[in-house]
Amino acid sequence: MKSLTPGELEVMQVLWQHGSLKPAEILEHVERPLTNPALRSVLRVLMDKGHVTRKKQGKAFYYSAKNSAPTAFKKMTQRLAEIFCSGSSVELIAQLIKNENLSEEEVRQLQELAQEKVADPSPPRKSRRRKS
Repeated sequence: MKSLTPGELEVMQVLWQHGSLKPAEILEHVERPLTNPALRSVLRVLMDKGHVTRKKQGKAFYYSAKNSAPTAFKKMTQRLAEIFCSGSSVELIAQLIKNENLSEEEVRQLQELAQEKVADPSPPRKSRRRKS
């Protein structure tokens, strides 16, 4: 899955929130000024990148997100881990914690989340570490 530019992400968020839409309907939900030709260009790029599918219904094309927002998030975080942390999700999380200016309350929330995970672990998954 290829990464998203801010403009592409904005269109994806509309599709994740509203489902299958025609370009005119997408434009109704985009917050910044965007022309129809510019939107169609973004949609074409999103299709080329594999993020969006298109289906003709009558005379109109409807565009849909290929993956749900949680699936896209998981794929993007895995990609970040691959690029910056040798595929380690633990190292990615550690780097995020180190680089953020977290409040005591936010740190406490993260600790609680970690404790919940220890208390109720999900089935183990394969390591995403890249072979050297």
